[in-house]
Amino acid sequence: MQTVETLNEGLKRAYTLTIAAKDIAARVEQEVARLAPQVRMPGFRPGKVPANLIKKMHGESLQADALNNSVQEAVQSLIADKKLRPAMSPSVELDEGYAHGKDAELKIALEVLPEIPAPSIEGLKLERLTVEASAEAVDEAVLRIAQQQKGYDDAPKGHKAKTGDLVVMDFVGKVGGTPFEGGTGEDMSVEIGSGRLIPGFEDQLVGVKSGDEKTITVTFPADYNVETLKGAEATFDLVIKDVRVPGEAKADDAFAKSLGLEGIDQLRELMKGQLEQEFNQLTRTHMKRRLLDQLAAAHDFDVPPGMVDAEFNQIWAQLEHEASHEADPEAARADMEKDRDEYRAIAVRRVRLGLLLSEIGQANNVQISSQEMNRLITQAAMQYGPGDRERFIQYVQQDPMAAAQIRAPLYEDKVVDFLFSKADITDRAVTREELEAAIEADADEGHVHGPGCGHDHGDAKPAKKPAAKKAAAPKAEKPAKAEKADAKPAAKKAPAKKKA
Repeated sequence: MQTVETLNEGLKRAYTLTIAAKDIAARVEQEVARLAPQVRMPGFRPGKVPANLIKKMHGESLQADALNNSVQEAVQSLIADKKLRPAMSPSVELDEGYAHGKDAELKIALEVLPEIPAPSIEGLKLERLTVEASAEAVDEAVLRIAQQQKGYDDAPKGHKAKTGDLVVMDFVGKVGGTPFEGGTGEDMSVEIGSGRLIPGFEDQLVGVKSGDEKTITVTFPADYNVETLKGAEATFDLVIKDVRVPGEAKADDAFAKSLGLEGIDQLRELMKGQLEQEFNQLTRTHMKRRLLDQLAAAHDFDVPPGMVDAEFNQIWAQLEHEASHEADPEAARADMEKDRDEYRAIAVRRVRLGLLLSEIGQANNVQISSQEMNRLITQAAMQYGPGDRERFIQYVQQDPMAAAQIRAPLYEDKVVDFLFSKADITDRAVTREELEAAIEADADEGHVHGPGCGHDHGDAKPAKKPAAKKAAAPKAEKPAKAEKADAKPAAKKAPAKKKA
């Protein structure tokens, strides 16, 4: 194999490799020899089929396999011989003029990881804001649970529905006077003010009474999930079958027992644990952002442009998705364009911090055990159907890049925990409102976790408006019981996953 370096500029490298035709041919012969004992052909004893007939039968696939294996081995040898640390998978191009029996000329381009000076982890100072799960907070949480599980009582005769009431109705939806598919239903229940239905629908239920018939007019959102209804004006003919008023929410032993618990004290204990976990996560989020700010300020080095491009593309794709759900998608995209340079700076920061944390972890022997890795892979595989899970596990076990993507979030958390153990941390007790205000202040200062990453890198993300929620049209399905208006919505089906 002949190797010629054609580019050595910054973190970019390029090479031309030539694999001799005789080496590829030798691989073909080795494969023929391996297959010969297994080949069966009429007129020949098992294992006695001539090599030339095997080549005639399987020549194309044997040649392709030999070439692919030769290319993979050549690339790995190049990386080992030159002591390269690829930032991403190398780009490999086979010369367009290649034909069987000729030398194979490859053009290989890649970016290497930078040489990072020994990271400075001394002198880290952090403040840990802590929140106590007070009795009042626990009682409020328990009451919220009770309110979410509240039932509905029959309204007095002639009662006019108001916000919070439950309305049970039949409906027929029409566009241009013609009923549309999925727009007809019976005994549908909805809580006025819940935001379940398309904008304007629930508002027009205020004031209805049991037995009323009413026609309302609404406009479907421009980003509605049915193409023919996007932005369409529709009418709904309603028959109000019942109006019910919310019952009193009681957080007592009877309510706790209805949830399968021993009593209200056990429910309080469970809610206290949940609140403590929630507060601890908020505390960690705030402290981690401050830690990453200090690391980012103390370290500066070049990062591979390809990694930055990949990170930026993830950010931009998420922003595009968010913009498509805004009231004015074009205006949202225009705002994005104004901040393009800032989002690229976020991508640079993310890549730099990711490399820095990896370097710190390696230098300090931070590791993920095989048991932890197996658990991560199993958890990731659960996002696939039963028939695909085993294939996904095999794929990850065979592809180092896929495995690295799965382990990255846990590894980062372990490195952050290590840095916490080295930092000088002072505790300060605050209220939940003060902690949330501190995190919000981070957002105002630009220290926000942006999209597309899965890690909180304290990004200096330009402030963006939250995307408008997409409301649902009335459903034709009949609820099991009208009293269950607050039942949880059906779980979304997990989207198909792309290979890592």
